[in-house]
Amino acid sequence: MKASDLFSLKGRVALVTGASSGLGIQFAKALADNGAAIALVARRAERLAKLKSEIEAQGGRAVAIEADVTDHAAMVRAFDEAEKAFGTVTILINNAGVAQQPVRATDVTPEEWRRVLGVDLDAVFYWAQEAARRMVAAKAAGSIVNIASVLGYGVAKGVASYATAKAAVIQVTKSLAVELAFKGVRVNAIAPGWFVTEINDKYLESEAGAAMKRDIPMGRFGEAGDLDGTLLLLASDAGRYITGTTIVVDGGQVVQIKG
Repeated sequence: MKASDLFSLKGRVALVTGASSGLGIQFAKALADNGAAIALVARRAERLAKLKSEIEAQGGRAVAIEADVTDHAAMVRAFDEAEKAFGTVTILINNAGVAQQPVRATDVTPEEWRRVLGVDLDAVFYWAQEAARRMVAAKAAGSIVNIASVLGYGVAKGVASYATAKAAVIQVTKSLAVELAFKGVRVNAIAPGWFVTEINDKYLESEAGAAMKRDIPMGRFGEAGDLDGTLLLLASDAGRYITGTTIVVDGGQVVQIKG
């Protein structure tokens, strides 16, 4: 089979959370470029509208859905709107997330702990759960891709809540994969290393960021498109026998973390 056929997403419906910025924009474009109809979900409606127009200008299909991933009612509405536009969502990219402001573990407040875990863990589980329920009800095979992090494997100072959430996402991925495999729903995760986005660009461009870059075996941070191959593998039939795994994409960083 040709690679273009193996990785094709024609006829698939994908929903991308956190689609208004950073990796979410790149994920949405990569999926659309390979044939999927895209439901773009985030809180910033104006940004979603702009991305929708860009995708449609390239011949793709997209719908913009304003929603907060921590709002259960908004989640249900988002899936309903995606189904109304294109049919059952068969690809979920669980990308929405927040960063933790660097602070020592002893200084993390209950509010900050819940803010980070509410988005980076709880919402990941609930959106995956909703997507799976609908795929199973529709008897539609599908793929759920959760976005974890290399900090799910090894920690750094000042990111206790974020690292905890991302480690848990890896376990959630495995748990869902085991329970959903026989229904034809695959669940995997991607663990990116350091990618420059608007969330972290100031930090990564600082002196501290330069020091971090020197510790990456490939000698650079991730760039736009570096996750596309992994994303398409897990979303398409190219990865039809892959489930319960987390693929690290980090320029060799986690190898050093693990030793």
